[in-house]
Amino acid sequence: MPFSIDRIVPWGRSLDEYRAMFGLDEADMRRRILGCGDGPASFNAEMSRNGHAVVSVDPLYGESAAAIEARIAETFDEVMAQMRDHSQDFVWTHARSVEELGRTRMAAMHRFLADFPRGKLKGRYVQASLPDLPFGDSEFDLALSSHFLFLYSQELDLQFHVKALAEMLRVAAEVRVFPLLRNGGALSPHVKGVIETFVSQGVEASVEPVAYELQRGGNQLLRLRRTPPA
Repeated sequence: MPFSIDRIVPWGRSLDEYRAMFGLDEADMRRRILGCGDGPASFNAEMSRNGHAVVSVDPLYGESAAAIEARIAETFDEVMAQMRDHSQDFVWTHARSVEELGRTRMAAMHRFLADFPRGKLKGRYVQASLPDLPFGDSEFDLALSSHFLFLYSQELDLQFHVKALAEMLRVAAEVRVFPLLRNGGALSPHVKGVIETFVSQGVEASVEPVAYELQRGGNQLLRLRRTPPA
């Protein structure tokens, strides 16, 4: 069987990975960014340290840093074991081995844990989850979702994806989602339906390549943009 995790686990990625996964350029970095389902990624911590404006939402943020650290410890070895067993399903260019990837991810999660208490007090980490976001219309310029939408296509149906993405488009003018693969490595069956739904509503929708591939075949993002009124 291919690599597959049948539940959402805390797994953090770094700013460098976010930049590559979402094709973020210097202009993007200066925008008001919302990260949906960021979990224990260090994206927020690193961006904030560099003076950029990021808010992250995740149901995980209702827990304490100690509780999140315990959850990471409970699941880290399982994820690593699966990656070792299915290393052929991954492209080892951004990380040269499973062990190197594990060190990189754990370092990112430790940066998150160090920043979380202070960032939560400042409102940078908000306990919330798609498809309901506690923000006003157009409060952000760009909303990102990494390794949540499409990945859990078996657990979350097309209706959920459409509702979640519509909510992201409500609070941000542009949405980017990465990757487009479901658990197991195949293209999510929801991608086509999502694009058709939003195009029919006048939203610009495109699938674009990115200079990042860890899961084999996972080197594309979905971009949605609200068409400005005439």
